[in-house]
Order: sequence, then structure tokens, then C-alpha cells
Amino acid sequence: MTTISERPAPAPATQATAAASDVPLSLALREGTREQHGQAEGMAFVENLMAGRLGREAYTDLAVQQLSIYTALEEAGHRVRAAGGDHDLVFDELTRVPAIERDLEHLLGADWRDRVHFLPATRAYTERLVACGDDVSRYAAHAYTRYLGDLSGGQVVKRMVQRHYGLPAEAVSFYDFPEIHKLKPFKDVYRERLDALPLDADQRAAVVAEAQVAFSLNQAMFAELGAVHQG
Repeated sequence: MTTISERPAPAPATQATAAASDVPLSLALREGTREQHGQAEGMAFVENLMAGRLGREAYTDLAVQQLSIYTALEEAGHRVRAAGGDHDLVFDELTRVPAIERDLEHLLGADWRDRVHFLPATRAYTERLVACGDDVSRYAAHAYTRYLGDLSGGQVVKRMVQRHYGLPAEAVSFYDFPEIHKLKPFKDVYRERLDALPLDADQRAAVVAEAQVAFSLNQAMFAELGAVHQG
């Protein structure tokens, strides 16, 4: 048995910082948000939607909230790129707003813009994205949270909502990425771009912290959606 006196002394702060920098940012993000990711998947709205216990109106409401979020996220991406500091992390292939607008036109009709309502939690989420300005590290945290989720679990969501609610392809184009021919290689490239961002240890920690904020904001949105749409 190892006694306290036999345990190695903690590494000096400089060594700990260097060790933290050796962990790829994409891995730090995954590990740093793992618990919240599981919590989000277990929220009532998500479980009910995926189990077919809600109606098309719940899926439509989710799409409405996503419109606000992705509009702000993609405007942030434009600012980061215009400032010349995106480090090739802003991909046109990931743009979601036009697809969401097409989905809403199919779901709500030609006058859909007059019929959308953003929840308070969605407005708070959107305000956080606007506050990112042209900061690539904050943008990276939110883009990682949204886009890699869409390319992974989002594909499962698409299949389940089509199965349970009889939604045609014209209503779920949000989950289609026609300019990305193979999702897995693209996700690998995206992670490589994240890992290549020129950030020091403190900046990397701030990216993970911002991603955790993004998950919290998303959970708050799911909670409000769950209060409106109950299984």
C-alpha cells in the first residue's frame, strides 16, 4: 500500500501547464463536456421527442429555436473570418441557416417568419453568441458544441423524428450536409483544425469553459421546450 509520504510530489505549475497543453483541444472539449452531454440527452424534451411521444409541433418549435441560435453562430463565424483570425475553422459547408429556413417554410408555410417565437432561454443563448464578437476561441467553443453534434448525434435525431412523425426530407434538411460527402473524415479534419488553434493553456481552458456554458444554455432551452411540449 502506498502511504502519503511515498506518493510523488505534485508537478510544478509550469509542468502541469505544459502537460495540459499536450492534450488536444478537441479531446479536452470532449472530456470537459461529457457529463453535460449526457445530461442533455436525458432531458425530458429530448427523450420524449426521440421516443415519438410528442407531435410535429414540438419538432417545429425546436427548429424555430435553432434558427435563432444558428443565425447568431454563423454571424459570429463571419465576424471571425472577416477579422482574419479564423484559422480555417469557419467552414461554409456547415452553414445551417438556409436549411432551417427551408424546413420552416415546409412546416409552417410561406408566412413562417410571422409565426416564429423565440423562448427566453433561446434569446439568452443567442445573446451569448453575439457577445463572442470576433473572438475565435469563443466561436470555436460554440461551433464545436453545435456542429460536431449535428454531424454525429444529429444524424440519429433525423432518423428518429422521420420515423416517429412521418416527416419528409423537406422538413429535416437541417441535418443534411450535401457539401460534405463523408462525415467521419470531415469531423477528423474539424478536430485537427481545433487542435491547431494557437492557444496557450489558459486560453484552451477558457474554450472548454465556454463550451460548458454553451451546453448549459442548450439545456435551459430544452427545459423550456419541455415545459411547452409534454409527453
